[in-house]
Amino acid sequence: MRRTLIPRDKRLPLERLTPYLVSLPEPPQTLDFVAIFGNAHPVELEVGFGKGGFLLQCALHYPQINFVGIEIEKALVLYVATRLAKRGLPNVRLIHGDARRILPSYFADQSLQAVHVYFPDPWWKRRHHKRRLFQQDFVGQCERILCPGGRLLMASDVAEYFEVMKGLVRTHTQLQETTCPEPPADQQWLTNFERKALQQGRSVFRATYVKGDVRLKGTPCR
Repeated sequence: MRRTLIPRDKRLPLERLTPYLVSLPEPPQTLDFVAIFGNAHPVELEVGFGKGGFLLQCALHYPQINFVGIEIEKALVLYVATRLAKRGLPNVRLIHGDARRILPSYFADQSLQAVHVYFPDPWWKRRHHKRRLFQQDFVGQCERILCPGGRLLMASDVAEYFEVMKGLVRTHTQLQETTCPEPPADQQWLTNFERKALQQGRSVFRATYVKGDVRLKGTPCR
């Protein structure tokens, strides 16, 4: 399992972080992003945002897009909420939990213009493969929640797992592989995992899939 060390950054009081945190209703109901963000801008999702580098850069460079992040580690959610609050960025919301359980219950059909999944945990041991994010149900949910022309963008530094990811998308969805945009040259967009992989001379694998034939302009592949 990949573990992320969290910097000893002074966390803001919880009341300062609350505007960036989405409380999932019980019983489950689909999230109303217009109500959550206060506007009808298109929405993109990052699953497993880690320390939030990509979300932060997206929020800064694409104010006309709203971003939602799902992260299973609560400490990372609070850390990234602190980063957002210190900058006063209004177009990002964070959800704590397992995306495999959250997407089916809380995300409406055709509600997103992009889903970003970068460097998911490969869970190396065979007996742990069932814990991997990429499963048949997950890729099916990604297809369901994407609007026509929406994109699934993904990357990994593990060749074996990347082929599994691509195989699942190819076999269990109607998404079509398309040209993957070049990642930004600015290293602030990189995750810690990607930065380490590049420093060590390891390859990074990327793929982009589109729902239908319409191509939407959105954020770059990291």
